[in-house]
Amino acid sequence: MTAQRAYGGISADERRTLRRTALLDAALALIGEHGLAKLTVSGLCAQAGLNERYYYESFDSREAVLTALIDRIAEELAVAIIEALRTAPDDSRAKAHAAITAGIRVLTDDPRKAKVAVIAGQATPELRARTTETVRIFARLVAAQGIDFYGTAAPAPVIDFRATYLVGGLVQTLTAWLQGDLPMTREELIDHTTDVFVLLGEDLAGRPG
Repeated sequence: MTAQRAYGGISADERRTLRRTALLDAALALIGEHGLAKLTVSGLCAQAGLNERYYYESFDSREAVLTALIDRIAEELAVAIIEALRTAPDDSRAKAHAAITAGIRVLTDDPRKAKVAVIAGQATPELRARTTETVRIFARLVAAQGIDFYGTAAPAPVIDFRATYLVGGLVQTLTAWLQGDLPMTREELIDHTTDVFVLLGEDLAGRPG
């Protein structure tokens, strides 16, 4: 098989990756400014400055674009949270505060990401299922971190319940805050969320809060 040519030192695969990234960046911009209404093939390609044929190179539907965008934001969240946990002091409140701060900042430093998570994540039954699975993934991360930190011997279903409760509750609380239903600063939101995470973690581990 003849190798595909590189232009300007960039291979064909790298160019495809760059075009896909440009389309996802364009989707983020369109949803952030207009919601889902402008997320059409023509609108997306115009925003990205690409020919429409490049859209079909990476995606076969609007749902595929939204799924990829949600997954990209989730990956960014995971990286930020794990790094915050790695560098935080070895103290339950410090670690919880660092992780929660990192996650909330990803979604609020660029409010378009929160808008995608809230709007796009509920757009279709398939995307709602994807959002539910993403919550499960982060709940498993919380459970694993709790087990590692506390060394708790609590039954797995109890740990999973609390982790799911915490992550699901945070999603709903953040959504309400973004919609203006919770009149508090971002720092207050982070502090109150940290209180709840530490309370449930310390309680499960049988340690004083």
